[in-house]
Amino acid sequence: MSLPNDVVIAIDGYSSCGKSTFARAIAGKYHLTYIDTGAMYRAVTLFALRNNFIGANFFNVERLIEMLSKIHIEFVKNEDTGKEETFLNGENVEEAIRDLHVASYVSQVSAVKEVRTKMVELQRKMGEKGGVVLDGRDIGTVVFPNAHIKIFMTADPKIRAQRRLNELLAKGEKAAFDEVYQNLLQRDHYDTTREESPLVKAEDAYILDNSFMTPQQQMEWFDNLVLKIFGKP
Repeated sequence: MSLPNDVVIAIDGYSSCGKSTFARAIAGKYHLTYIDTGAMYRAVTLFALRNNFIGANFFNVERLIEMLSKIHIEFVKNEDTGKEETFLNGENVEEAIRDLHVASYVSQVSAVKEVRTKMVELQRKMGEKGGVVLDGRDIGTVVFPNAHIKIFMTADPKIRAQRRLNELLAKGEKAAFDEVYQNLLQRDHYDTTREESPLVKAEDAYILDNSFMTPQQQMEWFDNLVLKIFGKP
């Protein structure tokens, strides 16, 4: 089974739905380039935290906007794992951007219009030739509204929180379910109510509720979707 060479697959949805894992799996099976847009916003958030632009009770939006030209993000393939890793100004920050502290602020940072404008421009440039799969919050509605395949992922909030907690514990980080759950609900609220490119389902997106699905079942669902859209190979 194959896809058009210029195919663009847009995967949107709530945090901790497994969008990145799903997108990576699709990219691997169908020989596409995976663009982790969430990692890009996390990298900007890490930059803001390191430079003390944002914290528990403050957010110097103006200063962050002033420094956007100093933020350079790229994905570099790890030759050992074969996975694309996130680099911020030449530094591998793949692990640093995944902790709960960064997650606590990423929705605020990604809601800034100037930040989104810069990231969308970069994402479009990365995917302009097609043959890509992207996941995020506004891929099918803003970044690539004409994507060939649009998917909106969702899952029960408590199941998503447990998945996120398992990830953190597996990396040796200390976290409690309630803390992770409240962070997830807060991110959902920010993502769906922000003025700039809020998280909404594109009218022509297919809904994937993976609350009780295994990775294999999700891939089978996608394979059937490909057949439905493009016909038999």
